[in-house]
Amino acid sequence: MAAFKDHFTPVADAYRAFRPRYPRALFRWLGEVAPARGDALDCGCGSGQASLGLAEFFERVHAVDPGEAQIRQALRHPRVTYAVAPAEDTGLPPASVDVAIAAQAMHWFDLDRFWAELRRVARPGAVFAAVTYGLTRVDPEVDAVVDRLYHGLLARDWPPERVHVESGYRTLPFPFPELEAPPLEIEERWPMDAFLGYLGTWSAVTAHRRRTGADPLAEIAPALRAAWGTPERPLRVTWPIAIRAGRILPHAGG
Repeated sequence: MAAFKDHFTPVADAYRAFRPRYPRALFRWLGEVAPARGDALDCGCGSGQASLGLAEFFERVHAVDPGEAQIRQALRHPRVTYAVAPAEDTGLPPASVDVAIAAQAMHWFDLDRFWAELRRVARPGAVFAAVTYGLTRVDPEVDAVVDRLYHGLLARDWPPERVHVESGYRTLPFPFPELEAPPLEIEERWPMDAFLGYLGTWSAVTAHRRRTGADPLAEIAPALRAAWGTPERPLRVTWPIAIRAGRILPHAGG
């Protein structure tokens, strides 16, 4: 069993405040391909960004995360029940969910155990979707500052699992027959302070602070301010989404 790699407890409050929301179209599509709209499972839910999206289309959402701080900060909704639990051992009854999702989380899982847990909790025809989003884009001037941070200052600080995000999860096994997912992106309109807040939730920023005692966001802030223009002016911020989705079969291999 792999140990829980806790990269986000120090920034749990910022994670809730500044992580972007997934597009409504993602959850509408999951509602269309799921065999029913009864129970949904959000694996590695963090502070509930995807859990709330599922709650619009499913009657009950079971959201689990091994990080107690994340669950304490989770966004509340009457149809969402949160629990401190790993994705590999959700505590749910057998054959209890119509859809499961892992949003920006599957690269942290012990996958062999996770596939077994999905097969255990899935109802006939249930769907699983692994969703991840790539490097944020704003405009050429801001992007140049972000690229300097991502590829330069933080190059030594990204955990090895980050390569799976960069590949859109194509470097990870996926043992279920895949469904064709719609092309989607995340979009927010943020002032500069909100954008800096989001950058502060990156695992590599926390690791860099621990390793060096220096704040990489303070180093890039002057250049980011110059690129942004008026800091209070909201700009369109986007993230490309990659989705691997399939029907959970009891003997799919993998």
